[in-house]
Amino acid sequence: MVCGRRLLWFRPKKRRRPQPCSSDVAGAQTTSGTGAGLLALRRWMAGAACRSKVRLDGKTVLITGANTGIGKETALDMAQRGARVILACRDMSRAHIAADEIRQRSGNGNVVVKKVDLASLQSVRDLAKDMEQNEQRLDILINNAGVMMCPKWKTKDGFEMQFGVNHLGHFLLTNCLLDLLKKSTPSRVVIVSSLAHEKGQIHFDDINLDKNYKRDMSYQQSKLANVLFCKELASRLQGTGVTVYSLHPGVIKTELGRHFFPSLPLWKQLLMLPFLMLIKSPWEGAQTTIYCAVDESLANESGLYYSDCALKSPAPQAQDEAAAKKLWDLSASMVGLA
Repeated sequence: MVCGRRLLWFRPKKRRRPQPCSSDVAGAQTTSGTGAGLLALRRWMAGAACRSKVRLDGKTVLITGANTGIGKETALDMAQRGARVILACRDMSRAHIAADEIRQRSGNGNVVVKKVDLASLQSVRDLAKDMEQNEQRLDILINNAGVMMCPKWKTKDGFEMQFGVNHLGHFLLTNCLLDLLKKSTPSRVVIVSSLAHEKGQIHFDDINLDKNYKRDMSYQQSKLANVLFCKELASRLQGTGVTVYSLHPGVIKTELGRHFFPSLPLWKQLLMLPFLMLIKSPWEGAQTTIYCAVDESLANESGLYYSDCALKSPAPQAQDEAAAKKLWDLSASMVGLA
């Protein structure tokens, strides 16, 4: 005011910005930490990638179950490297769709489809005969197809389905293609197994689990059979130029779990949803298969087990030489090779 007095200036007090309370800070830090932790976990779950730049021009690769999942991603990688890629599948319509996509994405027109039903020994023999008559070489055989946690089904020949498809079908196919593989040396056989083999046991007295069938026990047995088959096959192929590898691809978001997830109670399905967001994509899951198929560092290795593009020790029961030989003899008898 002006009344013979000094002007009085009133400065408004500065407003302080509201400070976050300690609980808000803690909450933000927790959220940030959780996000970083989940990102780190996701990266860890993704695993390693195959870094090999090897070309496969003039080579032939056969992959079972290559119309979907890690088989399809493996086929795409092989095609991008210039190989002649054979998709050996049961569902021919889906296989042709996959082959068209792989040709388009890779720019490689040399991608073909052949029929095989690993649940039928006759179908396996038909594929092997087709290969012998129409293919000049086979440089890489990738035994990829499989079934997991299915009900107690039987193959067309009366074998328990998981053991029959995951092991016996591939056992017969590999043996029937050995001459072509030896003709094409150096060549490789890659067998997709699983970490599930660590809980597996070969039930020699009840190989079809007729007395006590459990889905998980059956799957674990078949995956242990894969690793034992790799070990014994490598032993029998010493000095031939054909090398053999088995592997765990990781926990992957594919159709392989189609018999498992829907059978869980709803509360378990809900609990698993966050986990499903972290598991490997098919591309990530295919990396160890690709590594075993092409990496130069493995050229002089055979009979070993891999995970995340690195050598790993399998379970003790997978290193049992006597069990490997016994399984070989039993398998040969079951598929008519003995």
